[in-house]
Amino acid sequence: MNADPYSASRRYFLGQCTGVSLGSMALSTLLCRAASEPPVETKQGLPSLPHFAPKAKRVIFLTQSGGPSQIELFDHKPGLEKFAGTELPDSVRQGQRLTTMTANQKQLIKPAATRFEKCGRSGATVSEWLPHLKSVVDDICFIKSMYTDQINHAPAMTQFLTGNQIPGRPSLGAWASYGLGSENQNLPDYLVLLSKMQRPSDQPLYDHYWGSGFLPSRYQGVKLRNAKDPVLYLRDPDGLPRHLRRGMLDGISDLNEMHLSTMGDPEIATRIRQYEMAYRMQSSVPELTDLSDEKEEVFELYGPDSRRPGSYAANCILARRLIERGVRFVQLFHPDWDHHSRLTSWCTARCRDTDQPSAALITDLKRRGLLDDTLVIWGGEFGRGVAGQGKWDSPEAGRDHHPRCFTMWLAGGGAKAGYTHGETDDFSYNVTKDGVHVHDLHATILHLMGIDHERFTFRHQGLDFRLTGVDASKVVRQLLG
Repeated sequence: MNADPYSASRRYFLGQCTGVSLGSMALSTLLCRAASEPPVETKQGLPSLPHFAPKAKRVIFLTQSGGPSQIELFDHKPGLEKFAGTELPDSVRQGQRLTTMTANQKQLIKPAATRFEKCGRSGATVSEWLPHLKSVVDDICFIKSMYTDQINHAPAMTQFLTGNQIPGRPSLGAWASYGLGSENQNLPDYLVLLSKMQRPSDQPLYDHYWGSGFLPSRYQGVKLRNAKDPVLYLRDPDGLPRHLRRGMLDGISDLNEMHLSTMGDPEIATRIRQYEMAYRMQSSVPELTDLSDEKEEVFELYGPDSRRPGSYAANCILARRLIERGVRFVQLFHPDWDHHSRLTSWCTARCRDTDQPSAALITDLKRRGLLDDTLVIWGGEFGRGVAGQGKWDSPEAGRDHHPRCFTMWLAGGGAKAGYTHGETDDFSYNVTKDGVHVHDLHATILHLMGIDHERFTFRHQGLDFRLTGVDASKVVRQLLG
């Protein structure tokens, strides 16, 4: 591809137009070029990146969709027992917004439905519902003071993953793919794995969560299906030999190259690359998803669900296999953390799905020498409120959405191991110390990958966009190891 992706478009325009002052257009080009042209990309990402030596060369993002309850899992508030069934004080709520699901009911306090234990040398508090995670807390950096701006799922998850609540911006994985590229030419830079639930899930996972937004479409996440064929239409039709397939692709590539040289549309270049990538994936994907070469003790480590294709446990094994092959960014989505009712059954079920595989992933990466430069991220778009939804003391009670404080954790990739950051009030309702906004988390993740979030931009419609937006955001240096 030409180093200037728009030069062919200008040549085409000039060749089709008459009566245009070439001198004036040349002057305009000279004056505007520096401000208007995007950075030149290479196969390995932008030549200007990384800005400094990265701690994390790759990322595995364990996305827990729906809002895990920090009150039940990480943010131990033993004093809630004495307030059980009483109304949340106005001095705590401070008039903050509630969803329409609980705005018309009394905010009666529901204490945690579980017990906690201080674990490891670090003394991190972890719920009894996460017994396996307790064994790796000294490798984990807990952030108990996360907060966001959105109170409903779709805008909150969109902001959590793209930096903005309105769809159309590139996801974190797409930014990483655009900036840093991949070390593997046989697989995409950014791959997405969705859990195959054992019961139907009513929680949608939208494509824009892993989309490329205004970046060229080659940087969007490629979703591997949790089915027999992980990628549709990847297999050659019966009776089509490989050499004929290769010849057909070469012919299509030649036609696309001719079109590209005339029009200069970056999406044509994307199409050429994607045809070639699909051809290489015909051999790389079947080898990747065939777990028969994994030892028995690996399946035992990840738990009883690890042999079920599409399960969260099996996807954790695939994530490790992907980063072993040089994939830059792998994202797992596990839905159904949205426990508005039956908290003790729904939340514990999601813990059973994810606890052992998440802990096993840390253990597995560490023993293979991969944890030091692989950043593992665990969390959802927001947390849950302290008030019970429904009758607070009923087995049917749940918790509503809560964006003002929630817990996430990081492991490896330069994150500070055995550390707990931030504090919340006695009701796990407001951050009281060291708050971390979603944009701050994004800035910190990019920093661990060797990227200065303020200098990492993409020009679109005359503006220089960045993942962290225009509001002030910061790298949380206390989280760095």
